[in-house]
Amino acid sequence: QVQVVESGGGLVQPGESLRLSCTISGIPLRFDGTGWYRQAPGDQRELVATFSRSDRINYGESVKGRFTISRDNAKNTVYLQMNNLQPEDTAVYYCKASSWTGENYWGQGTQVTVFS
Repeated sequence: QVQVVESGGGLVQPGESLRLSCTISGIPLRFDGTGWYRQAPGDQRELVATFSRSDRINYGESVKGRFTISRDNAKNTVYLQMNNLQPEDTAVYYCKASSWTGENYWGQGTQVTVFS
């Protein structure tokens, strides 16, 4: 059974931090292509941060310098450290897990709300 489970969302004020976690099981996980996306109401889903080939990382322009993606290979877990959160970061954050079979799996999402 495939499981992609996000946690760590919440309600914070501008300037505060949150750390999201995503634990993946049931698939031959490929970190290349695995990472985080977000979707605000009325907007399309957008890239936040993903791993790519040769352990490179892709960040969305709006989060560069504030968000950091990391992983624990042994635990099949991916993290997103989010610092200096702003109201425009308010969205549902989704974890995407890439499989060596070529398929992608999505979690159900975790809500992040930044209010002033």
